[in-house]
Amino acid sequence: MTFRLRPPATALLPVALFAACLAAPALARAQLTGNLALTSGYKFRGQDQEVLNAAGFATRRSVKPAVQGGLDYAFADTGWYLGNWNSSVRWLRGNRLESDVYGGYRFKAGPFDLDLGALAYLYPGNRAGNTRELYASAAWSDEALGQFTLKYAHTVSRDYFGYAGASGGSGLSGRGTGYVNLAYSRALAPQLTLKASLGYTRMSGDIRSLGLPSYADYLLGAAWDFGDGLTLMGALQGATRSGAYAAATGPAADAERVSPNHRRLVATLTKNF
Repeated sequence: MTFRLRPPATALLPVALFAACLAAPALARAQLTGNLALTSGYKFRGQDQEVLNAAGFATRRSVKPAVQGGLDYAFADTGWYLGNWNSSVRWLRGNRLESDVYGGYRFKAGPFDLDLGALAYLYPGNRAGNTRELYASAAWSDEALGQFTLKYAHTVSRDYFGYAGASGGSGLSGRGTGYVNLAYSRALAPQLTLKASLGYTRMSGDIRSLGLPSYADYLLGAAWDFGDGLTLMGALQGATRSGAYAAATGPAADAERVSPNHRRLVATLTKNF
């Protein structure tokens, strides 16, 4: 039998104070920001996230508004950051919340702003949706031309937003699914900004074997800045392959079913603080 001697609490106090002194300058340089939003319909990569009715399938009438919000904690002098973002959702049974946890490192390389990080999408009450990704992005901006941002995300978890069913013992995996997105923004007026993006999801072979193909998504809209961190954005959003995903969201006999890839006009009011 071995015994470990524990120092008295008072002996640990100088160590704790020393650590706090070291951390104080970094904390003083840290920047905490937050956001709250109300959107008429939450779309992720072109797919509706507020679509299930009581029977567990999507209809046009079951699409609902979503409440969203998050916090970001950045160490401006180092480039490192952590964050959490949340939204109400209705596409998994037993779950009504998406909670994203992420962290990464931002830095400049010549004219480019680079960002490397990891992100976990968590769905309390139904872990079939839990998905983990690594991501990288590069942004380039010009005063006259606007800003271009290219981002790639790579799935490292076996589950992929409930499609693979790995946590349910399906033996299938969504690992290796990739998503690439090119986003563009340009100021049209002091308060008005054009927003556009085009993305492509390449499903893993296991997911494609279920009849769920790879697809492209799109966004085209504009944002109006009211000042004091308040913005209103309206955008047409949707995705291709609507027929394949409509067949997967509800009984064939249901005339009201709708694909989560269906295009729709989405309005979002956001407050940044």
